[in-house]
Amino acid sequence: MSKITESARGENCTIRLPGYCNGNPETVVLAHLNGVRFGHGTGQKVADIHGAYACSDCHDVVDGRQRTNYSALELKEMHLAGVIETQIKLIAKGLLK
Repeated sequence: MSKITESARGENCTIRLPGYCNGNPETVVLAHLNGVRFGHGTGQKVADIHGAYACSDCHDVVDGRQRTNYSALELKEMHLAGVIETQIKLIAKGLLK
């Protein structure tokens, strides 16, 4: 497990999907962007810098395990916003330059 992945422990969710986010820092993990559009096959993860701190419920939604009324584009936009917020936190922690 990388330092970036470990850094998610106890953090707040940065995806915060309205109607789904459970707001529980105890469930937060690093949720990687879906790699298919980034030259990776299904099931292959992109680099940790392309992950967002996500609670278990938001992670289930962005990974497709939980259905929602959000479009794929809306989910990608919210996930990307979470990635950017997570990157800012990683810079503050000295884990990303």
